Amino acid sequence: MATPSMEDYLERIYKLIDEKGYARVSDIAEGLDVHASSVTKMIQKLDKDKYLVYEKYRGLILTSKGNRMGKRLVDRHQLLEQFLTIIGVQEDNIYKDVEGIEHHLSWDSITCIESLIEYFRRDEQRGEELANIKRELEGDS
Repeated sequence: MATPSMEDYLERIYKLIDEKGYARVSDIAEGLDVHASSVTKMIQKLDKDKYLVYEKYRGLILTSKGNRMGKRLVDRHQLLEQFLTIIGVQEDNIYKDVEGIEHHLSWDSITCIESLIEYFRRDEQRGEELANIKRELEGDS
């Protein structure tokens, strides 16, 4: 079972490999705002847990387990961003809020949020009604 910290690293590594074709320690450190030595320690742990294969000075590759988990984490992040957007959270708060909640929700909750997003997608009027309710409630404050 991956810890929240491991999830952050896997998500970042997955995104880097998807975007650039590779993930360097320096890129991971920069993206997570941590020291390279911390990245190296976590990469070694992820290697031990079979999420990736790491060869010192040669780089890393995600295993099928790591690739599946990385994709799932990226999808979860995007789903939560969509959810917060739909419910009207201000854009400048969305990333910070997703980072704050993504590790604290069960996968069952994530699936329910996914269903709710689909519910709003199927009829744009539902989204407009939600926005109207939010405006009404903000007016009552």
